[in-house]
Amino acid sequence: MAKKKGGEATTVPVVPKGYIPTLKKRYREEIIPVLMKEFGYKSIMQVPKLQKIVVNQGVGAAVGEKKLIEVAQAELTSIAGQKAVITLSKKDISNFKLRKGNPIGVKVTLRGDRMYEFLERLIAIALPRIRDFKGINDKFDGRGNYTLGIEEQIIFPEIDIDKVSKILGMEITFISSSKSDEESYSLLRHFGLPFKNAKKND
Repeated sequence: MAKKKGGEATTVPVVPKGYIPTLKKRYREEIIPVLMKEFGYKSIMQVPKLQKIVVNQGVGAAVGEKKLIEVAQAELTSIAGQKAVITLSKKDISNFKLRKGNPIGVKVTLRGDRMYEFLERLIAIALPRIRDFKGINDKFDGRGNYTLGIEEQIIFPEIDIDKVSKILGMEITFISSSKSDEESYSLLRHFGLPFKNAKKND
């Protein structure tokens, strides 16, 4: 059950004590052995692991509509299962009537069990709800990090479409301990991220 505050349930779920997320278990039991064989690692310590997932949502319209940032924060908190924080502008941009310190977005950094829980919901529920979905691109940043762009927050079942005031996109960045894009790609693919160019027999 969700914790209550002021008589109303909050949107951050409570993870049961002793619960092990499905993808965390899969990583330990299935993915580690596969990657050790695939890349010839001699020690389990060499196997790359997912360190954190950062979900970032820019809310440019918040400059003229302050309440929008609060709505975005509540929505992202609900989606991620962890309190989202408001991001502030680092400098003045006169063309956008933006001043240093103005709220311009929200973000959340997930680690541990909440990271695995979010990843599982993203793969099993949210991505398949994208209209005409044919997989995700496999472009990494050259340092083993991968960023996935989502156009609409309503693909997440935690969002009540009837209560959405504005369609907002987001960027989901996967940061791992791998030393190369190839290793990160293999790690994320084995977790179940549906890359467009993945071979059918991978």
